[in-house]
Amino acid sequence: KMGNAESNAYQNHLSRFLPEEQSDIDGLFNTLSGSGGSAAAKNAKAAKKTVTLAALQARQSAHTREPLPEPMTVRLYNGMKSIDLPGKSSGLSEQIAKEQFVIFMSNLLKGNADEKISIIMRMIAKTGGPLKGKQIQEFTEDLIMSVVHVLSYRKELKGWSLENTRDASSGVKALASELLSELKLPDGTKPVGSQLLETNFDQSVIEDWVYRVPQISVFLSVVIRQGLHVLHSLPDQTNDILNLVPHCKGIKGRGVASLFDIPAIIYINSHLPAELQHKWQLLFSSRLHGESFSQLCAHIVNKGPCIVILRDLDGFLFGGFASHSWEVKPQFQGDNRCFLFSVFPTLAVYTYTGYNDHYMYLNHGQQTMPNGLGMGGQHGYFGLWIDSDYGKGHSKAKPRCTTYNSPQLSAKEDFTLDAMEVWAVGDAPESAGKKGKKSILDVDPQAQALLEMAGKSRQSEGLREPIEEDEDDN
Repeated sequence: KMGNAESNAYQNHLSRFLPEEQSDIDGLFNTLSGSGGSAAAKNAKAAKKTVTLAALQARQSAHTREPLPEPMTVRLYNGMKSIDLPGKSSGLSEQIAKEQFVIFMSNLLKGNADEKISIIMRMIAKTGGPLKGKQIQEFTEDLIMSVVHVLSYRKELKGWSLENTRDASSGVKALASELLSELKLPDGTKPVGSQLLETNFDQSVIEDWVYRVPQISVFLSVVIRQGLHVLHSLPDQTNDILNLVPHCKGIKGRGVASLFDIPAIIYINSHLPAELQHKWQLLFSSRLHGESFSQLCAHIVNKGPCIVILRDLDGFLFGGFASHSWEVKPQFQGDNRCFLFSVFPTLAVYTYTGYNDHYMYLNHGQQTMPNGLGMGGQHGYFGLWIDSDYGKGHSKAKPRCTTYNSPQLSAKEDFTLDAMEVWAVGDAPESAGKKGKKSILDVDPQAQALLEMAGKSRQSEGLREPIEEDEDDN
C-alpha cells in the first residue's frame, strides 16, 4: 500500500512536467547522484540513487566560479530534504531520494503558494516552526544575491553587468527590505525596523507573504533554473522570468556606470506596464551629455515612455516613470500609469492616488509658466522637480505628494543635482525620427520662435546628435 501511495504522489508531480522537462530533471538527478550507463540501467539505478549535500556542492564548485553562492546551495538542500515521503521516516536521512528531488522541483517551479510554503519554511530555517524576522531577512537577502550572482554567471543580464551598474550589495539589502515590508501579522499590522527582526512569524503569515509578493517565487525559480541549470532553456509557460531583466542598450563601452543597481532595475522594471518591460535604452546621462537642460530636452522629447533617475549631492537616488513621450508644453501630460520611486536609501514605488492628474510636466523657454521637468504635486510643490536652471531641484511632500502619495524623495527639500539619467523603455515610437538628426527645435516651433526672437536661432545645431545604432546584447 505504502509503495502505491508513494508512486502515486510521485507520478502526479512528475506529470506536471512536459516530456522534455522530465528528461531534463532526470538528467540533472543522474548527474548529481552519479548514475551512468544506459537509460534503462540508469532508471533502475536511479530508483535507489540519492543526492547528498556534498554532491550539490561539488556540482557548484566543479566550475571556476560557483553558479550559486554556498549559503543558497545549503538552503536548496534543506528544502529538498524537507519533503516527507509516505512510509519513510522523514528528515532522518541526509540523502535526497529521487522522489524528494522531483517533488521539490514540481512544488517550487509549478506549485501554488500552499505547495511552496513548507519547503520555503525549511529553506529559511531547517528546524521549522515559527521564524524570526531576522531569519526571513537573511533568506531574502541570500535569495536576491543569488539571483544577481547566477544571472551574471550565466551571462543572462542582457547587456547590464556588475561593472556598468551601481554596486549590487546595497541594492540587495534595499530590495530585501522592501519585500519584507509586506510581512503582515494576523491582525494586519506590519512590524518595522528592529521590531520586525525580533518578531516571530508563523507558517500562515509567511504563506500569505509568499502569495502576495510574487518576486519570492520568481527569484526561487531563477535560482533553480539557472543555478542548477535545469529547465533553463525550455520554453516557459510564464513570462515573469522572461522580462525579469530588460535588455539594456546604449551604455556599453561608454565608460560610465548607471545610477541603477541590478536589484533596483529588476524591481522598477516589474512595475512598468508589461509591454514596456523588455528593453531599456539610455537616452540621456549628465556624465555623457553634459549638465544642460536644453541637452536634456533634446535627448528625451518624443522618445516614448521613459524612466528618469537622479542623484542629489547627499547620495539619495530617486526618480519617476513617465508613461508618455515627454513634450515641451506648459500643460500637464501623461496618465495614471506614471509613478515616482526611490532607489536609495530605500527602494520603493509610489503610484497615483486619483487626487489629481498632475502626472508629468516639461516646459522650457516660457516666461509665464515654470520652466523645468516635474512629476506629481503642483507648481512650486512637485513630488519631483528639476529646474531649467539645471542643477537645482526640489521634492516637496508635506506630508505626501498629492498625485503619488510619495514622501520627500531627496535628502533636503531643495536639492542640488549630482547626476541624472533618462532611459527609454519598450520599443521606440515610430515618430522618434530614427533616420533624421532632430533637435528639440524641429519638434517645438514655439521654442524655435522664442530663440529667434532672442537672436539665438542657429545655436540649435549644437543640440543635434547622431542617432546611435542599436548594439548587440552580448
